[in-house]
This record gives sequence, structure tokens and C-alpha cells, in this order.
Amino acid sequence: MPARSGIITVMDRAARKAGRSLARDFGEVEHLQVSKKGPADFVSKADQKAERILYDELLQVRPDWGFLLEEAGEIAGEEGKPRWVIDPLDGTTNFLHGIPHFAISIAVQEPKLDGSGWGEISAAMVYQPLNDDLFWAEKGKGAFLHDRRLTVSARRNLHEAVVATGIPFKGHGDFDQFHKIFDAIAPEVAGIRRFGAASLDLAWVAAGRYDGYWEADLQPWDVAAGMLLVTEARGFVTDFRGGSQMLGRAEYLAANEALHSRIHKLVAGALR
Repeated sequence: MPARSGIITVMDRAARKAGRSLARDFGEVEHLQVSKKGPADFVSKADQKAERILYDELLQVRPDWGFLLEEAGEIAGEEGKPRWVIDPLDGTTNFLHGIPHFAISIAVQEPKLDGSGWGEISAAMVYQPLNDDLFWAEKGKGAFLHDRRLTVSARRNLHEAVVATGIPFKGHGDFDQFHKIFDAIAPEVAGIRRFGAASLDLAWVAAGRYDGYWEADLQPWDVAAGMLLVTEARGFVTDFRGGSQMLGRAEYLAANEALHSRIHKLVAGALR
């Protein structure tokens, strides 16, 4: 059994408490008061309540840390301290339609040593409340599902690979770019899946359930935890150009070493 640090224990407790709230509200999803905050981009009271639970729980144990929250935005902490990057309900549209595929995503992001902004993700957790799947990782210590160490898929051939993605929708994403990449990848792989929760897509790459993943136009809270899960499971995450500007470009390409190289070539060729 892996030794869990104090930070992971804190994240676990907060995620489970917020998860219980989401699970209760999911059972009453038809009665939720729902408002729109943009085209096809919904926010519910359940989302806001879960975020408040996470904020209160984490603030209590690390009062000097900052926050980057999907709903409340950025809340500064003390200079030189880490911040929490939180999506309280990744898969909101699934949730509101009664589709049982959503998660809580929590990451710890360290400040850059030169004070110029935010740097690496040092701890991560993705929690799926309805089936109690708890994915977690710490920098340099590996990735885990509960207490089982995770390793990315060992598949090396694209024709055996199942790849996940996200599809642009009304008001979000570049349809032309998506179709170019899809048309390049689809004929080469065993299947493409779109389940609607980026944090779980990346967690499932880390667990070897998916062999690869690509998506654009995502926010840091969607992917911060998932990226560390993949890299700590011995996978690779880059932008579409194969570089390290994932957050800056809002482009994410994840897979094991062999498949990442192959998928990257297809993406690069599609975007020429």
C-alpha cells in the first residue's frame, strides 16, 4: 500500500465530502435550479455547493494557499505559496442530463521560483463520486487508483488503440481544426470515444483504459490534475506541436511513449 502524504489525505477528505453532496444532488437532478452562464455551458447549484465545500475544507488546512476555481475564479494566497486548482464538477452537462459520468478534480500548483507565475503540478486527485473511483498522484511518487499503482497502456499499434477526445459544441471550440484531426486519426485506430469529462479522460489514460487522448480549448482546472496522473503513470502529455505549452495553447495530447509519437505525427500532419 502506498504511503499517502498529508496533502493527499486532505484532498481525499475534501473530495469525498463534496462528492457526497454531488451524489445527493444527482439523485434529484430533475429538481435542480439551473441557470445558463453561456451557450450550452450550464452551472447548477450543485456545482456551486460542491465548490464551496472544497474551498472551505482546503482553506481550513492551508489558509495561506491560493485558489483557482472554475466558478469563483482566482483567489490569491500568500506570496510564494502554492495554489489549489479545482473543478468541482467536471462533466456538468452530463450531470444535468442524468448521465452518470462526472468527477471532482483537484490539483496543487507550485509557484515558479523566480516569482513570474505558476509552474508545475505537484499533487493531483480526480474523484468519481458515483462509483467511488479515487485517482491520485504526487510528483515523483507515481499515480494510483485507490492503492493500486497505475501505468499507461502498453499498446504500441494504432490499429489496436482506443483514443478519447472532446468534440466542439455550440460556442466552444474550433470545428475546422477538430475535423482535420479527427479525419487523420479515425481511420488509424480501433475506436474514438467522447464521454464529456476531460479529467476522467486523462485519468483513464493513466489507468490504461484509454490508449490516448487529444482535446483543445480546455481550462486549467479541467486538466491540471489529469496531466499529472498521466505523467506519473509513465505517460506523456504535450501540446499538439509536441511541446510543453499545454496550458498556454490550451492543447492536450496524451498517450504512452510509442503511441504519443504516432498520434502526434497524425495531428501535426493534419494541422499543416
